[in-house]
Amino acid sequence: MRIFEISRTQVSEHAALAPLAVPGACGAGGYLWISLTREEFRASLAEVQQILQALCLTQLVDLHVADLLNDQLPSHYDYTSQYDVLVFRRLANGQGQPALANLGNGKGTGNETPPATPLAPPTPPTPRSGPPVLRRVDTRPVGFAVFDRVLLSVHPEDGAVRDAFATRLLAAASPDDRGAPALDVRATSARLPASPSDLMLRVINQIVDGYLDLRRELTKQLDHWQTELIDPRSRFTNWGALMEARQSLHHLDEICEDQRAAMQDWIDSLETLPVPKGETELRERELIMIRSRDVLEHIERVVHHVHRLEQNAETAVQMHFSVQGHRANDIMRVLTVLTAVFLPLNLIAGIFGMNFEFIPLVHKADGFWIAMTSMLVIAVLLVLIFWRKRYLARTR
Repeated sequence: MRIFEISRTQVSEHAALAPLAVPGACGAGGYLWISLTREEFRASLAEVQQILQALCLTQLVDLHVADLLNDQLPSHYDYTSQYDVLVFRRLANGQGQPALANLGNGKGTGNETPPATPLAPPTPPTPRSGPPVLRRVDTRPVGFAVFDRVLLSVHPEDGAVRDAFATRLLAAASPDDRGAPALDVRATSARLPASPSDLMLRVINQIVDGYLDLRRELTKQLDHWQTELIDPRSRFTNWGALMEARQSLHHLDEICEDQRAAMQDWIDSLETLPVPKGETELRERELIMIRSRDVLEHIERVVHHVHRLEQNAETAVQMHFSVQGHRANDIMRVLTVLTAVFLPLNLIAGIFGMNFEFIPLVHKADGFWIAMTSMLVIAVLLVLIFWRKRYLARTR
């Protein structure tokens, strides 16, 4: 569990939640970021609900608690009159626990009926097979509950995204080696998230950047396979990995579509809120909208690239079979030409092999050489004719 108190000019990390529940412990101009893993959230649920009640005068409903604890939930958005809930799937950490390998069709509403024991530990997922780049397509959900003064985030057990962003957050407001502030107040406030919504969008943007980094590795792997598929001299045998790649791309497409739908729902909900009266609040709302659209644009870039990779993989397979078919046609053409060359020679040999007593040239001393010369002339003449018609032309 990591707890941060964030204001416009500084960030401080706390060791426990209990002292923050005291009235006045959290400054009026700041907010809290409570970041837990699923196991920590399951163990300290009562304490988290208590701090939410003290700071926000409300608690998480049971259905949203079950959603935040669900390790198989697709990306989706939900809301109440007091807070918003956004679940976003991030790439699993290759050094952490194995990620979920199968999400069904990847669809969901986020309002599924919770099981009879919603707080029971989930079944350990099965790791995906195939090349390492395909195993990275596995994802785990990260849940966010956005209140006015609190951001509650529930992460997988490795907590890689949380720790990476927390390091950047602390570095943005930390002093340098000489004890002076890293930046002035205005620059520091511009680098620090101004609200829980801003902080959530920055974390989500870091998650989406992981997908943008993944696309370069996928492109490199598929380009290597395309080179092998198109080369007529290579015998491509890695069909299982190629089929796994296509399935992974379809899976990644479904994940990104769910992410795009969740972000679009979030943007639509922001647009329905009343316009703030103060200039500061209005500017913060505009910045949240700009950052939300930027995250949505990043997701759309990933979706576009995934679609292009799917088309490239399908095109490479089609070109492979086209090259193999063209190579087979060349082989059949050469065999047909050779058959046509030897056909008249077989006819001559068959004629002189008949069991007649009187056949021309049979009883002559030079009959054999006359027949062989005739057969050689006919063969050379046919080869020249076929070569001129490019039936025997060398293909590259």
